[in-house]
Amino acid sequence: MSIKENLKSIVNELDTNTLSIDYEAFNNLTNQITHAKRIFLCGKGRSGLAISAFANRLMHLGLDVALVGEITAPRAKEGDLLIIGSGSGETGSLVSLANKAKSEQVNIALITTNSESTIGKMADCVITLPCASKLDNNSKQPMASAFEQLSFMTYDAIVMELMTVLNQNADDMFQRHANFE
Repeated sequence: MSIKENLKSIVNELDTNTLSIDYEAFNNLTNQITHAKRIFLCGKGRSGLAISAFANRLMHLGLDVALVGEITAPRAKEGDLLIIGSGSGETGSLVSLANKAKSEQVNIALITTNSESTIGKMADCVITLPCASKLDNNSKQPMASAFEQLSFMTYDAIVMELMTVLNQNADDMFQRHANFE
């Protein structure tokens, strides 16, 4: 296949995946985000990169956000929200993090392919993206690439919805964009 054919294949796969998403769950997530005192985000590997970009946009919206594990992350408390991006919902360090969040009475939202996972069963909100897992051969792409790509697009779609809910526009958000680059 050529690069052009590969790209078309990826876009077609993601488009097909979007047809099977339960969009009702997003109302719960946007509600949790807008009512959280502080929002913590975490993922590992490529899922971690995608959720870091989401954290950046939530900050641009004026929300109080922190990436778990960063030295400047504050203490989590009751009324806060932890958003985890994990295709499997079984990554050991993220399961431990979810357990800690529960013990601190922090709400948990999970973006995953596996709503019945260990983290999924603990979460207050689960967004299930119908993508192939790392070990699933239903995708032409390697490993969990489709999940990571659809996560990134889903996060941007959530940001666009939050822009409406929070009455923000791109100009408002740009005023919060880093000026030390």
